[in-house]
Amino acid sequence: MEQEVFFSGYCRILDDSRMVCVIKEDGTLTEVDCCYLSCPHTAECTVAASIRDFIGS
Repeated sequence: MEQEVFFSGYCRILDDSRMVCVIKEDGTLTEVDCCYLSCPHTAECTVAASIRDFIGS
């Protein structure tokens, strides 16, 4: 089953707020509308924290 959610928050790379689309299929993250996996600010990013919570759920 596919789940699509949107998270919003501040992006340090863009120096602006943004909305990120995240898609999870059968418990696996399949698409993220930002550089979540390679972003140097992932540890302190509120959007990344929301994505990690979503993956874990």
